[in-house]
Amino acid sequence: MKYVGEITDPVHKCIQVTELERELIDAPVFQRLRRIKQLAGAHLVYPSAQHSRFEHSMGAMHVAGLAGDRLFSLNELADHDLVQQLRVASLLHDIGHGPFSHLSEEVMMLRSNKDHEQIGKEIIQRTEISDILSTHGFSPKQISDLSTGQSNSKFMNEIIAGSLSSDLMDYLPRDSLFTGAEYGRIDYNRIINSFTITDGRSIALQRSSLYSFESMLISRYEMFKAVYFHKTVRAAEVMLLHSILLAFDSIDFLTRNVQTYLALTDDTIIAKLLSARQIPVVRQLVRNYLDRKLLKCVYEKFVYKRDKFKELDWKWVEDVRSRIAEIASVDSNHVFVDVSGIASVPLAPNKSEMRSILLMTEKGVIRMPVSSLPIINSISGHLDMLRVYTNHRNRNEIAYAARKIFGDEGLEITDGF
Repeated sequence: MKYVGEITDPVHKCIQVTELERELIDAPVFQRLRRIKQLAGAHLVYPSAQHSRFEHSMGAMHVAGLAGDRLFSLNELADHDLVQQLRVASLLHDIGHGPFSHLSEEVMMLRSNKDHEQIGKEIIQRTEISDILSTHGFSPKQISDLSTGQSNSKFMNEIIAGSLSSDLMDYLPRDSLFTGAEYGRIDYNRIINSFTITDGRSIALQRSSLYSFESMLISRYEMFKAVYFHKTVRAAEVMLLHSILLAFDSIDFLTRNVQTYLALTDDTIIAKLLSARQIPVVRQLVRNYLDRKLLKCVYEKFVYKRDKFKELDWKWVEDVRSRIAEIASVDSNHVFVDVSGIASVPLAPNKSEMRSILLMTEKGVIRMPVSSLPIINSISGHLDMLRVYTNHRNRNEIAYAARKIFGDEGLEITDGF
């Protein structure tokens, strides 16, 4: 591959780009990612967390390139065109993200049967991205499949999605750097330089890099607890989530038209919500969000279990809100219930739970069960979180009502930033 330019990056220092990559990055469809924050409401808790999907996507491309170069050196990739495919697929893996990143995923889960990956595939195949790829001799269909970890190559899928993905190896150090949280520091170079391919065409790690891999999974777990699921971060996101859902029909959030969808960014959605004249509660929530007058968490409960929490049911959330409000004798508009869950370790590209890892030893490749890694085994399964928020003066009554419904083992929250 011939590199034609370079980008200075605070995480990876120098990201080189090819002509194809430069054309993709310069496309308005990709430039849109500058206007979508990587961590939605986290900047209201961690002021420097202003980074976007734009720089994360370029960082993921860089890491995918490192993995591709490693496999090319082992003769597992026949030519540099395959390395370029990996880099481009990783560059475009978030092209379908909507406003406020994963907050859009929560809206989609409740109101449609699509996610950002499906929308991303449409964008790759039906916009100027398709023309750019075709001009350079690459199949938009193949790139779109690989960008979601659904190609015919198992090990290439693993570089795009899962526990060894370029996505994971960029967002952990990047989010750690910009939030100031130290949990996300990982030795991704050590992990990538130990990659090898098994007869089953899967990625295996050298045994000596196992500790670096374990450290990365623990870092991800801690980042979810300390940053992504931080109670005040989620307070800001709950305000946006409820606003979008309440004004859903009037703001055309999930349009069927790709070009209209591409016009949606964090700022355009805020503007639409502020102009929702017929819904005063929405305008007030958004104004409070902008002024950092955030909801207060009065009850939280973390559940660690092997079975996944049921998919979020908006009707269930609304029913619980009504029950809490009735017990506390307050208006239900002052009660907000947040239910979030995440697999404690990354899912495989096929969305199944990771149960083992392949290791290259002196005796050959072995499959090591997660259960034989005590620390990883202890966090395996699902981390589910339930919180109750309010901006109402009757916080004690709402906390009491939440404990009555969900149990006293939950933690009542009375203060904190």
